[in-house]
Amino acid sequence: MNPHNSPGRDSHAAERLSSIDFGQAVQCPICSNLFNSAEDICAHLSDDPGCSHRLIPPPIAFRIPQASEDRPRQGRFHHSSGYIHKLGQPNTFKRMEQDDFEPMRKHNVYYPFSDRAEWELAKFLCDNLNQGQITRFLKLLWVVAEAKRPLSFKTAKQLFTFMDTLPKVPQWRCTPMHTDGYATTHPVNLIWRDALEVVHHIFGNPIFANHMEYDPYEINDDGEREYGEWMSCEHAFEIQDKLPIGATIVPIILTSDKTPVTRHTGSLEMHPTFLTIGNIHSEIRMKATSHAWECVAYIPSPEYITNSDYAGLLEARFWHSCMDMVFEKLKIASHMGELMVDPMGCQRYAFTPLIAHVADLPEQLMISCVSKSVSPTTLATLAQFDDSITHPPRNGMSTLLQLHEIGKVFDPWKFREFQEAAKKVSLSGVHKPFWRDWKFADPAVFLVPEILHTGHKFFFDHILKWCKEVIGANELDARFRSQHKRVGTRHFTDGVSHVNQMTGREHRDIQRTLVPTIVGVTSPGFTRAVRALIDFIYKAQAPTFTDSSINSMSDSLREFHTYKHFILEAQARTGTSGPIAHFRIPKLELFNSFARSIRKSGAIIQYSADVSERLLITHCKTPFQRTSHQRATFTQQVVNIIHRQDVMRQFDFYALLREQGMSLVNVMDDEFDEVVDMDPTFSWIARVAPQEMQRFQAIRPVRNHFLKGLLSDEANAAFHVTIAHDLADRSATALAQLYHLPNFPHILSQYLDGVSGRNSPFHSRLLKVWFKFRLQLHSRLRPCNIMPSQQVQAIPPSNTYPYGYCDIVLLQPTGANPQSTPCIAQVRMVFALSTRGSQLPVQLKDPFLYVQLFEVTALPEAEPHIAMYRVRRSFYTAPDGSRTRIGKIVRLVDVTHAVELIPIYGTTLDRSVTSVTSLERYDDFYLNSFSDKEWYHTLHADYI
Repeated sequence: MNPHNSPGRDSHAAERLSSIDFGQAVQCPICSNLFNSAEDICAHLSDDPGCSHRLIPPPIAFRIPQASEDRPRQGRFHHSSGYIHKLGQPNTFKRMEQDDFEPMRKHNVYYPFSDRAEWELAKFLCDNLNQGQITRFLKLLWVVAEAKRPLSFKTAKQLFTFMDTLPKVPQWRCTPMHTDGYATTHPVNLIWRDALEVVHHIFGNPIFANHMEYDPYEINDDGEREYGEWMSCEHAFEIQDKLPIGATIVPIILTSDKTPVTRHTGSLEMHPTFLTIGNIHSEIRMKATSHAWECVAYIPSPEYITNSDYAGLLEARFWHSCMDMVFEKLKIASHMGELMVDPMGCQRYAFTPLIAHVADLPEQLMISCVSKSVSPTTLATLAQFDDSITHPPRNGMSTLLQLHEIGKVFDPWKFREFQEAAKKVSLSGVHKPFWRDWKFADPAVFLVPEILHTGHKFFFDHILKWCKEVIGANELDARFRSQHKRVGTRHFTDGVSHVNQMTGREHRDIQRTLVPTIVGVTSPGFTRAVRALIDFIYKAQAPTFTDSSINSMSDSLREFHTYKHFILEAQARTGTSGPIAHFRIPKLELFNSFARSIRKSGAIIQYSADVSERLLITHCKTPFQRTSHQRATFTQQVVNIIHRQDVMRQFDFYALLREQGMSLVNVMDDEFDEVVDMDPTFSWIARVAPQEMQRFQAIRPVRNHFLKGLLSDEANAAFHVTIAHDLADRSATALAQLYHLPNFPHILSQYLDGVSGRNSPFHSRLLKVWFKFRLQLHSRLRPCNIMPSQQVQAIPPSNTYPYGYCDIVLLQPTGANPQSTPCIAQVRMVFALSTRGSQLPVQLKDPFLYVQLFEVTALPEAEPHIAMYRVRRSFYTAPDGSRTRIGKIVRLVDVTHAVELIPIYGTTLDRSVTSVTSLERYDDFYLNSFSDKEWYHTLHADYI
């Protein structure tokens, strides 16, 4: 869908400006022209889509092209959202110019440091050394006597003082906390920031200017509503309908997790709490390196000197009271609204509803104030956790009414009576949930499904364990070890059963090949149940949904429930006392709410705890290494370190823009071409000061081979081979001997006959060869994005690789091979004709592949328990009666995907088979549907 032609798009910015109060001429923040009235600037923005789209960037969903003319893609915005009340207001970077020391920076932008060189040294010291190490460094003779110029700071304390004079970020506070009548083993201090200040800071950050959404919108693709970002979903419209006309929603997203943060000072645990806003596109805020998340509190876990039966309840109440303090002003803003300035300097009337709190199951139970025997988001109880139906939501209002009724009878601080009454209605005994007075906050809605713990950790704790029980650890490990290694994917050289604890990344990697790996040992019903659950987990990770795809995801879950009894019959579900005869697993019950949550709050992948797991490392565990390791001062030291890091990161970029004379408003380019994944800070630098890119640490962008590489006929794939080839000036006969491909010269001659005729001079042309090439595709899940390239190998036989080492690809369909059936081949050689001699015709200039073909022997529906294509190597019978693999020459640009084949192992794996030989020793394989998420969705869209 072209954003310039989307319904209402050209007038959208103008409509949102209609409420501006003009006291004087106002400058367009994009083109800098002056306008004397709201009518004038509205007319300007309506007539100039370039300014309009830069002032209010269209959502990513509006940039996705329409698939075809017969599949219309249309969008609309909420009719009364996101009005702009003033232009030219200071965003987060502009507010830095109001710093007390700004006059000094007119002549030296790095003040109080003497220049950029000293600033970079100071930043390096603070980033990498603790106070004692900095002091020792500054006492080095080279620093004191040999440096060309003495440093402005002489001690670590003076350096930190200099850092404290830099423009501020939201300030940290320390508040002593206590619970009347209950002592703790150590003094308890809450280290926190005002969440409203933090939201102002994030909302006005120009780094995110090109990745913001301010209005609820609805996308319809071929007549079906699309659910992706939170702004595109039902909850956004429901809230906007209840707000004043012109209000802007600033959706609040939280994440928290109880974590041990020390290694040497005892069991110090706390709840670091992080905040971001749903206006920032999920692709950006899902990356910890984008710094879209801010820590707002280090909530301690006090050790109460009391009856152990009440210690947990006291700790939960303490956590809720701390959350009350941190979010007090943000909750007021959810009721009354707050004037905020966005990255483009536009003032908006903002409301701050809590729309998501990302947490694991124990944390969700504490947040929703319910007991462990019930669901945190539905009315399901323990006995109903294995139901296949979705139970009604556990509305926050009903919880508050229950607490109110109990409170009328029992004093909340008379623990025994109050807790007993609470347990009767499945509550935990927390009497003041922090969300009770946060407008629109409902745990049944904001406790969104979390795929890392609910999906991937569930897989490791349950699905993988079931398979180990049935197959046996040795057989399972042998099968994983034998699988062909592909560059860029994890290979389990030591198997998968020896590790008791794995990361989410490893959970995902095991999921990729588990289903075809267990076939032959497990019963079809068992395999089907496992495959259905992994289908469900894969489908749940899509970045966008329609009602059809949500129903498809739900169908996979229902399929598991239909066949789950085969797992029990195999006695695969076991506990310490033997086989377990039920599926009352709390996380399994949470799966039932996925569909409802997607329609309400958007794709659940945007709420994954992956980013919070990383934040716990960067904001707790890593900073600890730079402290004095003292329990009493640990938290304050960590806060000082994090605060300086935030200040330095902000000032470093601000000083660069000032030094280069660049605007502090991040005006986007007026183009919506294909993009590669890039850090937003790095993207801004690349645009305005590319020579400074090495100065900043960021994930480097994906190399875009579509700019200079070879392109497929329809330009939907790009290819890259290195300038330097691996072999040069080899004859076809010599290569046939090297690669053990006796038919190669004949097949090449036949191909050249068809292109240039039998008498052409190119039959004797020498060849150059590569051992690999790269294939790059557009994302199927995010059509505006370009994926990282995949390496495809074609290594000749050697002592290390007796059969060679060659990967599998999917080819463009031919006339005899319809689109609905995949054409699969193994790449045996990547070559091109030498350019020496007469000029090559166009058809012979680009690289070619020599491939060996596979034929499809069974469609997915023929084996519903695995639902994958079964393929077999294609052979022909030679005159001497021997079987020879069928080979073929194709253009490199005929490749459409890199794919994965898993051998059909049967009941037992031949232990002589290794990852080097598995593709050569077997003839029958499954085309793996789960090799990666992109391929999974491509396969199901185009071939299944």
